[in-house]
Amino acid sequence: MTLRPALLAFLIALLLALVPTVRAVGVVPGARTETVVFAGGCFWGVEGVFEHTVGVRSATSGYAGGTTRDPSYEEVSTGRTGHAEAVRVVYDPARVSFDQLLAIFFTVAHDPTQLNRQGPDRGTQYRSALFTTTAAQRRAAQAYVTRLTRAGTYRDPIVTTVAALDTFYPAEAYHQDYMAHHPRQGYIVTHDAPKVERLRRLFPALYREWPS
Repeated sequence: MTLRPALLAFLIALLLALVPTVRAVGVVPGARTETVVFAGGCFWGVEGVFEHTVGVRSATSGYAGGTTRDPSYEEVSTGRTGHAEAVRVVYDPARVSFDQLLAIFFTVAHDPTQLNRQGPDRGTQYRSALFTTTAAQRRAAQAYVTRLTRAGTYRDPIVTTVAALDTFYPAEAYHQDYMAHHPRQGYIVTHDAPKVERLRRLFPALYREWPS
């Protein structure tokens, strides 16, 4: 990822300053949750990153942005359904903000400058996309991309698309929690474990071990 180091440091410092204050021990955070869907290449790694993020209630691998109803992994992999491999993130905004999730998505979970690919994977199903569930999320995401672009944060153009979520289809059971179940699998070790380590290193206040 061709992120300019000085701007990355500034971005991280700003986001960490906005981490919600930890509540007193024994006080249960508010029950309200919000949902957003992130697409950034193979969903195993994106899911793994957000499963390690404080305030995330659940991260579910699946498919979004296409026209085929309830597609299978094999169908999506052809690139003909229009779907992207994606992860539905349900989070507690009292513990992690939408902007903090955006920072993790853009600096840890994937490279937003790669068009229709991510790492070794090629095809529109591996595109960079954000699927929002509220108008406020959509405006915030668009504004975030604009800020990154104007700041020249990346040497290459950001290709991430932002759109309202139509339908999210959960992926097959064997894809769920894949990183947790297969930590020594070659693809995970090479491409996804480093993302989680990057989360721990760059956002220590937002990092957690596997949720119980």
